[in-house]
Amino acid sequence: MCSLGHLQVEIITLVSLKSWFGVQWWTGRTFIVLLTTVAIFAPLSSFKRIDSLKFTSALSVALAVVFLVIAVGISVVKIISGGITMPRLFPAVTDLTSIFKLFTVVPVFVTAYICHYNVHSIDNELEDSSQMQGVVRAALGLCSSVYVMISFFGFLLFGDGTLDDVLANFDTNLGIPFGSVLNDAVRISYALHLMLVFPVVFYPLRLNIDGLLFSSSRPLVLSNFRFASLTVALIGVIFLGANFIPSIWDAFQFTGATAAVCIGFIFPAAITLRDRYNIATKSDKILSVILIVLAVFSNVVAIYSDAYALIKQNKTSKE
Repeated sequence: MCSLGHLQVEIITLVSLKSWFGVQWWTGRTFIVLLTTVAIFAPLSSFKRIDSLKFTSALSVALAVVFLVIAVGISVVKIISGGITMPRLFPAVTDLTSIFKLFTVVPVFVTAYICHYNVHSIDNELEDSSQMQGVVRAALGLCSSVYVMISFFGFLLFGDGTLDDVLANFDTNLGIPFGSVLNDAVRISYALHLMLVFPVVFYPLRLNIDGLLFSSSRPLVLSNFRFASLTVALIGVIFLGANFIPSIWDAFQFTGATAAVCIGFIFPAAITLRDRYNIATKSDKILSVILIVLAVFSNVVAIYSDAYALIKQNKTSKE
């Protein structure tokens, strides 16, 4: 998932730079990824405490709100000027393939809500661990509000022309004064938002990889060599992934339908079924079984639909 955020940062920045300065060697994909990795990702990923990222995290939330405010402002202006028509409220379902395609949205939703691997790290650094429940509720409420409002106003603004990644719509003519400036503001604010989110996602990744590989060693924060080695190695792998993954949408779909579903639904349900401490009720176990069955079914369909669409697209491009 870190590589996905890295890739999306690179794509947004790349589009903006090429629209401003044209095709140059320093607006190329590899250079942009290298620059953001060395100048931003690596320094912010070098902190040993997640508490050290509180200000950058707050700024990343503020930048997401900037994106939302701009989208809402553009929508309001276009509604007043009569530039928005009533969008289609329901998906066009014409055959079995179109029904399967609806399942491809599920992995994207799942990916958006699997940040609970940060809970233990944040809880360990809170002075009062009883605040954790409030932190989780506030985070979920804030994220859900931003997601819903961006989705609503994005679809209201672009209607049937809304692309899989709504950010791509902010590279078109908005039909209002200063439209190009607002497009740039949206792309830049979201790129900066992703840059600042990356270290928060990277922190538990490094911690869990260390626990997997060096379970009997002393804590990671006490070993500077192991901490630096893991950081460099993981950022290197993520750098390569960001360079070679061609499409962010395909990456989100396949990752969301595999790793994200396991982390978000299948693994927690499996832990409940194992019930090591005998605290799960019968209803908890029944719900866990249902959750695993639904997760596996919906995501097998999603993977099939994604693969079918990808193969069909490649065949069409060759013809």
